[in-house]
Amino acid sequence: MYQYYRIAAAVPDMRVADTAYNVDQMLQKVEEAKQKGVNLITFPELSVTGYTCGDLFLQQTLLTESKKEAARFVQTTADYDMVVVFGMPLSIANALYNVAVTAYRGHIYGITVKTFLPNYNEFYEKRWFSSARELSTDHIYASELLGSVECDYNIPLGNNLIYHLPDAFCFGAEICEDLWAPIPPSAFMAMSGAELILNLSASNDTIGKREYREKLVKEKSTSLMCTYLYASAGANESTTDLIFSGHCMICEGGKMLAENSRIAENNYLLVADIDIERIQADRLKGKTYQDCAGTYGSAVSMRQILIPVSEAFESDGSLRSVNPHPFTPGDTKRRQKRCMDIFHMQIGGLAKRLSICGGKMVIGVSGGMDSTLSLLVAAQTLKKMGLPATNLTGITMPAFGTTNRTYQNSLTLMQTLGITVKEIPIKDACITHYADIGHDMEIKDITYENVQARERTQVLMDYANKIGAIVVGTGDLSELALGWCTYNADQMSMYGVNASIPKTLVKWMIASVIECNIFPDSTEVLKDIIDTPISPELLPPDEHGNIVQKTEDSVGPYVLHDFFLYYVMRFGYSPEKIFHLAKRAFAGIYDAATILKWMKMFYRRFFAQQFKRSCMPDGVKVGSVCLSPRGDWRMPSDASVQIWMRQLEKLAD
Repeated sequence: MYQYYRIAAAVPDMRVADTAYNVDQMLQKVEEAKQKGVNLITFPELSVTGYTCGDLFLQQTLLTESKKEAARFVQTTADYDMVVVFGMPLSIANALYNVAVTAYRGHIYGITVKTFLPNYNEFYEKRWFSSARELSTDHIYASELLGSVECDYNIPLGNNLIYHLPDAFCFGAEICEDLWAPIPPSAFMAMSGAELILNLSASNDTIGKREYREKLVKEKSTSLMCTYLYASAGANESTTDLIFSGHCMICEGGKMLAENSRIAENNYLLVADIDIERIQADRLKGKTYQDCAGTYGSAVSMRQILIPVSEAFESDGSLRSVNPHPFTPGDTKRRQKRCMDIFHMQIGGLAKRLSICGGKMVIGVSGGMDSTLSLLVAAQTLKKMGLPATNLTGITMPAFGTTNRTYQNSLTLMQTLGITVKEIPIKDACITHYADIGHDMEIKDITYENVQARERTQVLMDYANKIGAIVVGTGDLSELALGWCTYNADQMSMYGVNASIPKTLVKWMIASVIECNIFPDSTEVLKDIIDTPISPELLPPDEHGNIVQKTEDSVGPYVLHDFFLYYVMRFGYSPEKIFHLAKRAFAGIYDAATILKWMKMFYRRFFAQQFKRSCMPDGVKVGSVCLSPRGDWRMPSDASVQIWMRQLEKLAD
């Protein structure tokens, strides 16, 4: 339903050249994988015999027993609803090949042949094996491998095989050194539709080699926009000259889903749930990938092989962790680095704008987190440019909803930063405007609120004109997604430094500035600001002077909206899949009904408020999600939300 599939890299115990023992161990791994709900399992290179047999590969006894035990393995796994891929030596037309056999329910669907044979340093594979380039045929008969069979059939053979699993995914296989090649076979497999690449390997360990393999696999899964499974030979290979650790990896679009430890291991099963829809979304959006496939994809004629898997061939995705904060790294060290990287990107963007606009700025300072982050970015930008802090004017504009806490925090922050401080109350101007348009001030509606928001923006714009400055915006990505801003008010500025910063990240950005001690004099007030409830402060406070108007009471928790936004924008997932992910991510925090309620709010507002994004000011993109109409997001303002809402209604039913 959600295009999750469970795959495994297996490193069974083994004995060099003991084919019966090795297949017994492989079958144990298949049984273990079955208990874990695995859909596809991959074994290392030459797993039936072991990689380090040396000149024993030229002994007919070993080759005959290898075929016999491979046949037993295929026939024994016929009862499993699992694709099995394993390695073996195979003699074809008086030449020996290093191959990967793909079977499902007792039927061999293809045999992939290794293309690039290492013959340097510790490797001398050409002593025994021939390359796929030397094949004189593109198939063999099943009887040649399985022996006596009731129904003989052709088995496709080569380095150009792609396996199609209907309504599931496509995959291809390559063998060890193939990955190291400048243009590996997997490149053509991916360009021809393979979303999963398997690598059956026997890469030995030397100092630094593990890290090098990791980089290779990550890079390949990124550039090919695929999931890459790497299964390598384990510690029971011969240690006459080399040592192996059974290094296994499952990497999806550059992200490592699973990897075993550095300790040499056997009897190991690395399992992960892969998200094929995630790969498909990247390819759908990545036109460079499509252009490359169109340019070079036909250079190698690929053969498409159908494997008719069962309807139950799918995983529930439960092995995948779901981060409730997809914009924010989980651990403190990575989070701080990410936040500081973003901070400096904001500074870089603003510095360029200032360099052509005279070097002066005006910011409306409310005492809330968004305006605080903008203020910190602006202040640090002036430092970077060698300009005085007083080139930045912060204007606080007390109105009917301003509390003493936010008012004092805004003043303290500006004073500790050493910028120019300006206070311009707007109550009287708003009262006059209410009278001019005939609005009863006792009616605390959207007009009551928007008059204040637009008056604040008018003050900022006019004062900026007066001193030859630009207005730096404070609105963030989450507000733009929901349209939680007043058109031609806080929606507008000359440059929006927070335009691609989600609300849930703003707090961590300020916290990171505190941790890095960038503005030591402002530390205490910054701590209080990130502790203040999110509010536009347009409605009067309660009798105790506390904030009454809390944004999340109206639009819902930003942690949910940012979660929805990420998966809508980054991968284009359906409401059903996002709902499924959200239930897992927020289990024990929000129930399904609450999540669904705010999902409906998100989709309604996301579509209805596009007109505000269509004319949003300039602002630098810092992450993978951005709503700029000049960059990542072009959407008609009158698009209908009905098909998304119908899906949500079905979920409610």
